[in-house]
Amino acid sequence: MSNEPERRTYPSRPFAGVGAVVWDGRQVLLERRGRPPAQGSWALPGGLVELGETAGAALRREVHEECGIQVEAGPILGLFEPIQRDPDGRIRYHFMVVDFLAYYVSGELRAGDDASEVRWVLPDDLGQYDLAPAGQEMIARALALLQG
Repeated sequence: MSNEPERRTYPSRPFAGVGAVVWDGRQVLLERRGRPPAQGSWALPGGLVELGETAGAALRREVHEECGIQVEAGPILGLFEPIQRDPDGRIRYHFMVVDFLAYYVSGELRAGDDASEVRWVLPDDLGQYDLAPAGQEMIARALALLQG
């Protein structure tokens, strides 16, 4: 087995990732993606799980790297499976992302790593952001749990 990292574009297998609906007690955390495949769009923070890393550890690391804050992983909200094909029908990207509810613990919000911008957003203001349907669904699931 090679020690070289596998390519994310045109992969030979899906990549495992995590995403977070981060809640600070009244707002949800959104980030503007700074890199493909969703560069420029608003999304939930998250990223790939590294070899030997648990999903919870990956979630804490990714949110810290992208947003500068510490979080605690809560319950699983669902599975997001983005698959993107090129015009020839070949699979350009394939991820399997487990989304969690996460709770803000500490730190000052700042964009880093894959994020070009990060922002706390009140639930009533989420409609102002062009979130993918899967992100909207995970936020709705999180809010239902929080109100539950």
